[in-house]
Amino acid sequence: MLFRVDPTSTVPLGDQIAACVRRAVADGTVGPGERLPAARVLADSLGVNVHTALRGYQRLREEGLIELRRGRGAMVAAGVSPHRARLLDRVREMVGGARELGMTDDELLALVRTELSR
Repeated sequence: MLFRVDPTSTVPLGDQIAACVRRAVADGTVGPGERLPAARVLADSLGVNVHTALRGYQRLREEGLIELRRGRGAMVAAGVSPHRARLLDRVREMVGGARELGMTDDELLALVRTELSR
């Protein structure tokens, strides 16, 4: 699995790390139960702080894509589908686009609710 970050990007490095894993799950490069690089190893290879790598992993954990276990590291969560990873990417793009347009969270949620009620 290849991790790449762009230090000149406006996207936080932790989010870039999370996006790399999300894409790998979405395209089937990694699957449920597969171990991810240890945060310290990943941080060293990317030239970032270990807390940055952990931030990316924490975001993925909150999304339900990975499990973090003390002493065992990070692994792709059991039962995670590539479809879920692709959907999470689309949601992040939608939220980013809404923010660029200056929409509030309430306005975006109202749009989503309207679409869900159709």
